[in-house]
Amino acid sequence: MSGFLAGLCVAVLPVLALGVWLGRRTARAKSLAGLGTPVEHATFETLHTASLAAPPLRAGLTEETARKSARKLRSLLGTDALCLTDREQVLVWDGDGAHHRTEIMDRLAGPLETGRGEAFRLTCDRLDCSVRWAVVAPLTVDDRVHGALVACAPRESAVLVRAAGEVARWVSVQLELADLDQSRTRLIEAEIKALRAQISPHFIFNSLAVIASFVRTDPERARELLLEFADFTRYSFRRHGDFTTLAEELHAIDHYLALVRARFGDRLSVTLQIAPEVLPVTLPFLCLQPLVENAVKHGLEGKAPSSGKCHIQITAQDAGAEALVVIEDDGAGMDPGLLRRILAREVSPSGGIGLSNVDDRLRQVYGDDYGLVIETAAGAGMKITVRLPKYQPGVHSAGRLTGE
Repeated sequence: MSGFLAGLCVAVLPVLALGVWLGRRTARAKSLAGLGTPVEHATFETLHTASLAAPPLRAGLTEETARKSARKLRSLLGTDALCLTDREQVLVWDGDGAHHRTEIMDRLAGPLETGRGEAFRLTCDRLDCSVRWAVVAPLTVDDRVHGALVACAPRESAVLVRAAGEVARWVSVQLELADLDQSRTRLIEAEIKALRAQISPHFIFNSLAVIASFVRTDPERARELLLEFADFTRYSFRRHGDFTTLAEELHAIDHYLALVRARFGDRLSVTLQIAPEVLPVTLPFLCLQPLVENAVKHGLEGKAPSSGKCHIQITAQDAGAEALVVIEDDGAGMDPGLLRRILAREVSPSGGIGLSNVDDRLRQVYGDDYGLVIETAAGAGMKITVRLPKYQPGVHSAGRLTGE
């Protein structure tokens, strides 16, 4: 809550300051009807204009959001022209002098690199061009420069330099809030997709079909598989706790593999090498099982029975402050370019549980340094490495499941 209030203050103070400045600049002895003093009137107009510019910016910095907010931002500064850019191009130009686009982008290399504002004279041979100076104010979010606000005027003005800087700060806060909104949305989507993908309907159908096939020929085997299925679904559908232990996750994987082996027989072999000291390590719930299911799908289900066997190896090792979990199969593998697009959510995975869901959850919990590390190539199988810190603030297991 304190962070939110701090962000709110940062967002509001620049426009209030700008409103006071405009009010003093235009102050007259006579008050405006119904709006108090000239300063109060100017402050109201400034806040109102800023409120109209804010909603588009809360969706991020794109051509569409820049177009919707540029005129309002130019009104705040009272300049002849204003443009918003990202790091590559001018997103929108509002006002006179649009022919200066190329010159502006050529001069932005320094400010975009250093994050420092700059003012410079524009070169122009047109007598009817009203803009001769440009003030550049970088748009920065989390110490990263995303683009720039450029205000253009007929002459150099120290006041415009300060005002452009204040408006750019306010725009940067809106973009930072947009980043937070998008991160929260991605987290919610990842959690929902992860919950929906806990058990594939295809897997449920196949498991029940296998169990049914043993009911008459081997009732005891059918009973054992039914218990495996019950334990696995009970773990997957549990309603409490965002985190679990490596021991419980591996236990659920063992139930899952028992059902898969009943279906594929000796076509599937699995090797587990687990260091006992990493079993208590806490990790996001249902974080490893989808990776094993991915290995089965890409390693076995796409093959005809006559095409050979698949081997899956699961290892969990102690790596000092971390636990290192590796899931490797010798299946069909994947084109690395396609994998990158899947992880970036540019394309959806064909069937099964998307690796991007697990990758998102790990990054949200531990930071970007703890995303999945995947080694693969077409026809060369796939190796997925997961690094799990042994301790992370706020990451605690809900405790071992008991009867419900």
